[in-house]
Amino acid sequence: MIELKKATLNDIKAMQELVAEDVNTGIILARSDDEIATNIRSYILAKEGDKLVGYTALHIHSRDIAEVRSLIVHNDFRKQNIGRAMVEYAINEAKELGIQREVLALTYIADFFKKMGFIEIEKDEIPEHKIWADCIKCIHFPVCNEVALVYRF
Repeated sequence: MIELKKATLNDIKAMQELVAEDVNTGIILARSDDEIATNIRSYILAKEGDKLVGYTALHIHSRDIAEVRSLIVHNDFRKQNIGRAMVEYAINEAKELGIQREVLALTYIADFFKKMGFIEIEKDEIPEHKIWADCIKCIHFPVCNEVALVYRF
């Protein structure tokens, strides 16, 4: 049975191992252990017993905007609605925290998010500090094929 829970510092090694392949191909942005530790409270894990099978993060940009990022599900556990459950968890957490307007996602799997009620937006609608804080570190910057989407409350 898959359980969703908040990450702890003890989960960082398994998180890095799970995402390593997608970081190498540029699908997911590399984050150092220290960066993950600094933001550990934003991570939502999917575990089967002690095995980490997926995770995502809810990053807060402002009172109006949060972002679902670093969504990953182990290949052996895909097509089981684990990603959907983690994104729903993140949206609910954003609402509970008082996010006023929307949850952003930058992704190569736009159809997944669209099925959950996200709508596509132009990248120039993304907060500027997001581009300079994260996107500039990406191996694909400035030529990016990711799609920007938002879930509006």
